[in-house]
Amino acid sequence: MPIRREHRFFYPIDSPQLSAVIRFRRAGGRCEAYGRPHGQTVWHLGDGRWWDAQTGSWRNDAGQVVCLAVGADDVLKAVRTTRVVLATAHRNHDTSDNTNTNLAAFCQRCHMNHDRPEHRRRRWVTLFRRKALGDLFGGPYA
Repeated sequence: MPIRREHRFFYPIDSPQLSAVIRFRRAGGRCEAYGRPHGQTVWHLGDGRWWDAQTGSWRNDAGQVVCLAVGADDVLKAVRTTRVVLATAHRNHDTSDNTNTNLAAFCQRCHMNHDRPEHRRRRWVTLFRRKALGDLFGGPYA
């Protein structure tokens, strides 16, 4: 994921090289949570289950092999595709902590799930700020 211009100061100057080492050398080009392969298009059902073409099986959101019951799930109506892109995430959300144990290679789904509490907090702050400005200046709460 690209780094915002206002946040680049918090990252080390060699962050692209560090990210490449984590994503491709340590993780082997696969998501460390799900095992999804970088740069490939995978079929998924939208609920975390995805088709691993390398093993020829469906995997759940924990990366474990699952068996779909024949007739129970109408897979052909629900199947979608997505292109997997790996990104390096900070496990503790501290951009200054670039130790090997704090960095993880996540696909976009895992990265969004990992950052969900922080995104919720930022959303709350943004909405709170808009409402405060509306109260201060008598404007709408848009």
